[in-house]
Amino acid sequence: MKRSRTLLDKRRDYVMNYINTNQAKQMKVVVAELSDTLFLTERTIYTIINEGLATEAKA
Repeated sequence: MKRSRTLLDKRRDYVMNYINTNQAKQMKVVVAELSDTLFLTERTIYTIINEGLATEAKA
């Protein structure tokens, strides 16, 4: 199933904002919460995080 670019961008922004807001928590806990909230696998969330960190490093 193909997703729209805007949906993927919104999802990426939500994940990165959630991580920045909950930095005091352990990463495993944050990923588990995101997985429950967004109905995504942990692997997908880690992929989004890695992509987000790569784009922030370029900027």
